[in-house]
Amino acid sequence: MTPAPKIRVLLVDDHAVVRSGLRAFLEAYDDLELAGEASSGDEAVRLCDRVSPDVVLMDLVMPGTDGIAATRAIRERHPGLQVIALTSFQEQDRIQAALDAGALGYLLKNVGADELARAIRSARAGQPTLAPEATRALIHAATRPPEPGHDLTPREREVLVLMVQGLNNTEIAARLVVNRSTVKFHVSNVLAKLGAASRTEAVALALTRRIVLEPKPR
Repeated sequence: MTPAPKIRVLLVDDHAVVRSGLRAFLEAYDDLELAGEASSGDEAVRLCDRVSPDVVLMDLVMPGTDGIAATRAIRERHPGLQVIALTSFQEQDRIQAALDAGALGYLLKNVGADELARAIRSARAGQPTLAPEATRALIHAATRPPEPGHDLTPREREVLVLMVQGLNNTEIAARLVVNRSTVKFHVSNVLAKLGAASRTEAVALALTRRIVLEPKPR
């Protein structure tokens, strides 16, 4: 009976000691083999063209092209190739960015050897694997209440920007070429959506929550 082909794994990390440890890890499993090593995102993209790995273990933070950009480029060029993000970071924004770029898995570097081997096998079969910390971060983000100002219309946001600049209703009406009653209506909506009791509070919320940026001094 012909044995199943080994899963070819490309290691991508800018730290040689990390790659060395991962290389030793691969040697401990009969069904895994090293396809190549890259120390940067650009090198990883080039190597994928040359060595045709099945799975890439991708560090995310590297000089130059980072792991997220490299993942996106690899997945665009090789849709059948699977990428597992292997990183020390567990922030929700970074996790979401990696998954959006096409990573099928997201694991932390403290993962156990057997768990990492299972994740590689799952990735080769097209099945995702997420570290528990990554799952919790995504659930927290999904259940977090929306930020104030998320539901402002483009016109209301425009009015808020002018409020932050210190314009009163008459000046805003002149700037937007609308009547004052229209501006008053928009200002009232802005205050309600921000949960602000006054224009001053609305401006303070807009700046502290970075709903709009503070105007630069002229």
